[in-house]
Amino acid sequence: MAADGGTARLPVGGLSHVRGPVDEPLIEATIPEVLADTVARFGPSEAAVFPAHGIRWTWEALAAEVDALAGGLLELGLTRGDRLGVWAPNRPEWLLAQFATARIGVILVTINPAYRVHELEYALRRTGCAALLLAERFRGSDYVAMLREIAPELEAAAPGALAAARLPDLRSVIVMADRAPPGCLAFADVAGLGRGMPRARLDAASAALDRNEAINIQFTSGTTGLPKGATLTHRNIVNNAAFVTAQMALTEADRLCIPVPFYHCFGMVMGTLGCVTKGAKMVVPAEGFDPGATLAAVAAERATALYGVPTMFVAMLEHPDFDAFDLSSLRTGIMAGAPCPIEVMKRVQGRMHMREVTIAYGMTETSPVSFQSSVDTPLEKRVASVGRVHPHVEVRIVDEAGNTVPVGAQGELLTRGYSVMQGYWEDPEQTAKAIDAEGWMHTGDLARIDAEGYCNITGRVKDMICRGGENVYPREVEEFLYTHPDVSQVQVFGIPDRRLGEIVAAWIVPKPGARPTEEGIRAFCQGRIAHFKIPAVVRFRESLPMTVTGKPQKFLMRAAMVEELGLSEEATA
Repeated sequence: MAADGGTARLPVGGLSHVRGPVDEPLIEATIPEVLADTVARFGPSEAAVFPAHGIRWTWEALAAEVDALAGGLLELGLTRGDRLGVWAPNRPEWLLAQFATARIGVILVTINPAYRVHELEYALRRTGCAALLLAERFRGSDYVAMLREIAPELEAAAPGALAAARLPDLRSVIVMADRAPPGCLAFADVAGLGRGMPRARLDAASAALDRNEAINIQFTSGTTGLPKGATLTHRNIVNNAAFVTAQMALTEADRLCIPVPFYHCFGMVMGTLGCVTKGAKMVVPAEGFDPGATLAAVAAERATALYGVPTMFVAMLEHPDFDAFDLSSLRTGIMAGAPCPIEVMKRVQGRMHMREVTIAYGMTETSPVSFQSSVDTPLEKRVASVGRVHPHVEVRIVDEAGNTVPVGAQGELLTRGYSVMQGYWEDPEQTAKAIDAEGWMHTGDLARIDAEGYCNITGRVKDMICRGGENVYPREVEEFLYTHPDVSQVQVFGIPDRRLGEIVAAWIVPKPGARPTEEGIRAFCQGRIAHFKIPAVVRFRESLPMTVTGKPQKFLMRAAMVEELGLSEEATA
């Protein structure tokens, strides 16, 4: 694929309206069909490596393990259209579940491993999961104990026959453990049930699938409000996985290191499924992100590509043993999940050898990527934009009245095409708010598109700060503050003020050993950015509240400052 070429990516008629090229046809195949094709082409080659678990699978071995689990799920009574939840970090069982459920048409519900009892119950009830695959524990959290809080009936239930008052649809609980707790099934035992199943039965289940039917429910990351279940089809995610990895020029010769979570599109669509579309090897360094383990895996496996959100790259660059790791094999990768600070991008390209690193932008509801830079995007465009529109995707930028704005003007980004989700699971009201009658997905993101079709994400519609009649866009201030030599991470947000409505606040994580002051930060801003953009309040933190996928939770920062300063939200009403 020609990465950034094609007049189809240029704005139409001087307006911020772009369409991706359509010369390469969409893949009209289901996930099991795509996996089967890759296995047929690259069977003996390595497909997946989990260093922490001592696992190395070839494509043939991976397919055999997938089939065993798929057969076991059929033996438990799961069938096409049923929902199975996965609540676990990046483990080998997670990868197998992703493709085993797709093999038989069971809809995979991805559950954030950071969820706790209330959120878990919400996700399971909302989607009516018939089965749950979960880790026994992770980082001090006892997942089985948390499940028992919702379903105390589990203790006395026969495995595979749970009847819980608060989870009426849930029947089977499968635990990633050698021995199953009471009422549960061990993962190995479920896979064992399917090892003798005739291949023809699995092939028949796969053949009955429709590429346009739902196969994955992903809960939005919940930066505000209750999470919603974005419902994605085979066609949605197979094609997005293929186009994302094509932008990186990924092939079967590449080795992609995936430290981002599987439960999110970044890990399971752009990562694992992306590798399947190309025959590239997956390298999964640890169950959760660990900068040292990631650097070690890149060096040991000679990874050629690496994924991460900006905070992950910062953590790797600032690791005390960074210089001890040989990263010279790296060529490309993706930085996504949150706006990429320009200074971080430059360090990744230089110190991590990722000269062909790409930036991607999207959202769960669009499978996820809509814009991406490519391996040959000019440097200045790569560090200042999220690239150009993806193939078979259409985007426009609109004002508050819904009119397409001129090239270079700011507005809300709307997108439509194959990648737009079916909707939010069993929630027509929220679906109608997000996707209009013409099929446009309203992203809630502010953006600009230039005359060459490059897009710059300037913030969230809801994040804009209105200070005494002046609009302040947090992203602009954050980019400036990243140029301060003592700043490692920063988030800017508005807090209530009785006189001005809102004022600008900043939370900053200093670089190791640095001791910046609030007065020093403001002095750095004086005369370099407009006075109304200078943070009135600055706080220094060891870390910032983020979702697991690296999206800043500004509503938590704002709430903390409101409480600390004794402010009233009525000031901004």
